[in-house]
Formats: sequence, C-alpha cells, structure tokens
Amino acid sequence: MTQPPHSFVLLENPAAMPERLSRPVLAIGNFDGLHRGHRAVTEAALAMGRTLGRPVVLLTFEPHPRAFFRPDVPLFRLTDTAAKTRLAERLGLDGMIVLNFDRALASESAVAFITDILIGRLGLTGAVVGFDFQFGARRAGTPQSLAEAGARLGFSVEIVPEQKEGGEGISSTLIRTKLGEGDIAEANRLLGYTWFIVGEVIHGRKVGRTIGYPTANIRLRDDCGLKHGIYAVWLTLAGRRLPGVASFGRRPTFDNGAPLLEVFVFDFNGDLYGETMEVAFVGFIRGEEKFDSVEALVARMDRDSEAARALLERSAR
Repeated sequence: MTQPPHSFVLLENPAAMPERLSRPVLAIGNFDGLHRGHRAVTEAALAMGRTLGRPVVLLTFEPHPRAFFRPDVPLFRLTDTAAKTRLAERLGLDGMIVLNFDRALASESAVAFITDILIGRLGLTGAVVGFDFQFGARRAGTPQSLAEAGARLGFSVEIVPEQKEGGEGISSTLIRTKLGEGDIAEANRLLGYTWFIVGEVIHGRKVGRTIGYPTANIRLRDDCGLKHGIYAVWLTLAGRRLPGVASFGRRPTFDNGAPLLEVFVFDFNGDLYGETMEVAFVGFIRGEEKFDSVEALVARMDRDSEAARALLERSAR
C-alpha cells in the first residue's frame, strides 16, 4: 500500500463538502474490510480522479446497512470506522465520508439519493461502484441506473466487475469465514494486507503479570467472529511496530468470561493502559484450551511465544 497522504480528511454526515474535497470522485459502497475486491473500486476511482483532476473520496455508511435492517443478527465487522479510515489513508485516497445509515436514509428513494445527496450535498464529479452496489429505498437503485443518471445529469460513472480468484468471488463474507476458522493466512491473502483491529488498552484482572506474561488487554466488538485461540501479532503504537503473541477468547483456565484480546508484547517494559494501538494478526498458532494447572499453561505459553517469534521473523523478511 501507499503511504498516507499528508491531509486526509474524515467527514461524518457532512451537510456540504469542504473546498479541499469539492467536486470529488466518489468510490461508493460499504467496503467492510477494504479487501482486494474493494480495492479494484478504489483503484478505478483514483484513476478517474487523475483523469478528471479531482479529489478521490471513499463514501461509506454506518452502521452497516445489514446490521441496521437486521439488528438481531450479529454481523462480524472486518473494519470499524477507525480501521477503515487507516486503510483509506494508506490507499492514497484524499478523504472518507461516513453517512449515518438511519431510517431517513434507508427510506430515501434511489432518485433522491442521487439528486439530493450525491449531487446536492456532495457535489460529485464522478462515481465508481462495484457490480453489486444497490442503493435507495427497497434497494431499487442499481449500478446501471446510477450510470444512466450520470449520463443524464452530467457526472461520470464506472462499474467495476466482480473480482474473482479460482472461480470464487473475493468477498467480505468469505473473509469473515476464514477468520472464523482461524485461517489467518488465507484471510490476509484475500484482504491484500494483514488484518488488524484498533482498540484501547483496558485494565484486566492482571493475572498475566503474576505468571510472567503481563498483557495489554483490548475488548473487541461483541460481534467479532475471530476464532478463539493464540496468534502471532504485530502491534503499532505511536509509530512503533512491536512483536507479540496474543490470546483471543474466554480464558477457560481461569474464569471463562467474556471474550477478550490479551497481547503479550515481546521485550517490552512499559505502561500501555489507555493507549490506542493497532494489532495485526500474522498467524494462527493454536485454538483456545483449558489447562489443568497454571504451570501447564505457562509451559504452553512459552512454546506459543517461540512459535510466534518464528512466524513474525518469517513475516518480516
């Protein structure tokens, strides 16, 4: 990925566009994960932006429309707004707009979405969407109807076909499945980057420090479908990249409580409480287990640490 631009702009539910992002080319979609399929859309938008001489902005929605319409069905989000923002920066986009997906937006007709939002509020010059993009009340708007509106109303539209590999489409659903199976290597390959979360370090029970493994604890979203187990991870904190080993799960040896991400940072001695850090998952080591004794757990954690160091060494080459 490219390095972040110097003046990336994040806008949440803007009434109008700032001058720096005026008359943008919009890459429009949910973009959960900003995976390789999505990046075909952003790359096409960047190319259109260069041709038209306009800024390129990601237009996305929160909450995810599927979660809005079916709040009782958990949806494993690959990227929250914080992670999506970091990815959009790294892809070289000029900004990101997050529209609040509420009852008013859900009931907006496809025509009104184009005329009132895309043209009236955002003043687009061009739009790039994926082959399956739908918008407006009852999902009546299609890529084809957007292209027809563009031809009629004077903005460019490009429709990006489905991105496939081995006959199977690259999708957020497939990546969620891989993460749920602990297949980090395949998930990362489909994403095109190392999957990561962004979270604040919170206080835990501090059991780890009593057994020689003090951890930085992060509470992940309740809908996180990552397989419970042990992972080799890279942490990014204030521009520093640090190696570590992480456990995600319920700690069955101790309390079998709510799922928690516990990260042991190698060769580090410092206070991380309250810090926001990025944790990137490099490799899956093993599933979560219950041990008969703390001594047995520590012995296994020693082996897990060795395995994590080896995986991280290979990933750094």
